[in-house]
Amino acid sequence: MEAWRSRGAHVRRQGRHWQKRLALFLAVVGPGLITSNVDNDAGGIATYSVVGAQFGYAMLWSLIPIAIALYVSEEICARMGVVTGKGLSDLIREEFGFRSTFFVMVAGLAVDLANTVAEFAGVAAAMQIFGVSKYIAVPVAAILVWVMVIRGTYRQVEKIFLVACVFYVSYVASAFLAKPDWLLAGRSLVIPDIHANGAYLLMLTGLIGTSIAPWQFFYLQAGYVEKRVGPRQYKQARLDVLVGSISCMAIVFFIIVCTAATLHASGHTNITDAADAAKALVPLAGKFAAYLFAFGLLNASLFAASILPLSTAHVICEGLGFEAGIDHKFRDARIFYGLYTALIVAGAGIILLPRAPLLKILILSQVGNGIWLPIVLIFMLLLVNRRSLMGDHVNGRVLNVIAWSISIAMIVLTAVLAYVSIFKPSVAGLG
Repeated sequence: MEAWRSRGAHVRRQGRHWQKRLALFLAVVGPGLITSNVDNDAGGIATYSVVGAQFGYAMLWSLIPIAIALYVSEEICARMGVVTGKGLSDLIREEFGFRSTFFVMVAGLAVDLANTVAEFAGVAAAMQIFGVSKYIAVPVAAILVWVMVIRGTYRQVEKIFLVACVFYVSYVASAFLAKPDWLLAGRSLVIPDIHANGAYLLMLTGLIGTSIAPWQFFYLQAGYVEKRVGPRQYKQARLDVLVGSISCMAIVFFIIVCTAATLHASGHTNITDAADAAKALVPLAGKFAAYLFAFGLLNASLFAASILPLSTAHVICEGLGFEAGIDHKFRDARIFYGLYTALIVAGAGIILLPRAPLLKILILSQVGNGIWLPIVLIFMLLLVNRRSLMGDHVNGRVLNVIAWSISIAMIVLTAVLAYVSIFKPSVAGLG
C-alpha cells in the first residue's frame, strides 16, 4: 500500500512538473510560430505550387535541410532578443553605427513595400476565385488589417495571428482530398532525387530562397522583445522557434504533395501562381479541394499583409530610435503607426491601379530580398558572436560552422535568384 501511495505521489509531481513546463511554453509561444508560418505567403505558396506541378514529389527531400537552415537562423535572432532585450535594428545601430542602419532601413522599406503589394495581389487572386472583385476585396482587407493592429494590443493581435496559423490546415485537407501516393511522397522526403538540368536547379534555388526572408529576423526578434521574454525563458523561446520551423515546412510539404498528386500527375505543369493552381484543382480534386486551397491563399495573404508592414515599421523606428510596438498608443508611437498605415495604403493602392506592373514589382521584391538577406545574415552572425553583447550565449564552434555555411549557401543561392530575376524575367515569379 505504501509503495502505491509513493508511486501515486511521484506521478502527481511529474504531472505538475509537465503542467508547469507547458504553461511556461504557452506563455512564450508566438513569435517563432507566427514568423515561420507567415513565410508561407502568397509568393511562397506560388513557388511551392509550381514546384509540385512541374516536378512532382522530386524536391521534397530539400524540405529537411531548409527546415534546419530556417531554425538555425531564427534561433540566433530569438537568442539575441531574449538576452539583450533589444530588436535587431537597435543592435545594428548601437554596434555598427547609423550608416549601416540607414542602409538596412532603406533596403527593408523598398523590399517590404514590394512584398506587401504581392500579399494584396494574393488577396485579390484568392477572392476572384470566390467571385469577389479585387476592387471590393482589397480595400476591405486593407481596412481589416489596419484596424486590427491600430486598435489591438500585442497580446490580442498575437492571438489572431496564432489562429491564422491554424487555418493553414486547409492545405493539409487539400492534400488528402488529392489522394496522393503517400509512400512515394515519404520516400521522396528522405531520399534525394537531384537532377542536373537548369530548370530543376533554378526551381530548387527558388524554393530555398523563398523559405528564408530577411524581414523574418526583424519581426521575430522584435516579437520576443515586445513580449518581454528574458533569458530565463530562452529554452521556451527556442522550442517556439523549433515548432514554428517544423510546422512551416510541414505545410510546404502538403502544398507540394497536393499539386504533385493532381497537376503534375495529369500533366498540368504550366501554372504561374497559386491562383492558377487552385483553379486547375477543380476538375482534378473537386471544387471543395480547390476552395480550400484558395482559402489557404487568402489566409496566408492577409496574414503576411499584416506582418510585413509591422516588420518594416519596427526596422525603421528601432533604427532611428523612435518608439515601436503594438502595445504603444497611437499618440506615443506616431511614426511607427504612420509607417504601418502608409505601407498598407500603398500596398493595397498599387493593386487597385488598372495597369499596375505587378510582374515587375514581384521581380524587384525578389531581387531586393536576394541582396538584403546575405547582408542581414552577416550582421546577425557578427552580433551573436560578440561576447560583450551576448556573454555566455555566443555561438559555439559547431553552431558557427553551421550558421556560416548556411549564410554562404544563401548568398550564392540568392545571388543566382537575383540574376535570373533580372535577366530571365519569364521565370522570376518564384516567390
